Amino acid sequence: MVTATKGNAAEARLLAEFVARGFDVLVPFGGGQPYDLMVDLGSQTLKIQCKTAWLTAGGSCLMFNSRSTDHGRGPQPYHGLADLFGVFLPARDSVYLVPLDSVGGFAGRLRLEPTQNNQRRGVRFAADFEIERWTEEKLRRLSA
Repeated sequence: MVTATKGNAAEARLLAEFVARGFDVLVPFGGGQPYDLMVDLGSQTLKIQCKTAWLTAGGSCLMFNSRSTDHGRGPQPYHGLADLFGVFLPARDSVYLVPLDSVGGFAGRLRLEPTQNNQRRGVRFAADFEIERWTEEKLRRLSA
């Protein structure tokens, strides 16, 4: 039996989440695109780069690579190539949509638990990026 890669599992989960919410999803042919899925919003499309996240030590944050793994040119940021990261966190069976500008150029980090000192300013909470919070209107504003 062949085991799916982490990337395939993330793509499949994101595809299923968008379809369950009534979105039309396009899957690019081949593996040469800097995005894994496109969400069709009628007159607009959103390019989604799917990522698999992992828990940091202690489990207070999730992390994911926010750069390409193109070994020909070295790690590259996705700015201008995709619109959103679709992030699947298998450890919590959860999905997030994260605009590229919301994370650093090489690593994305979202907080799952409150900080010990209750700091909120400058903290990116994963709950703010849960896929349930994204409506078609919000997706359209992002692609405009």
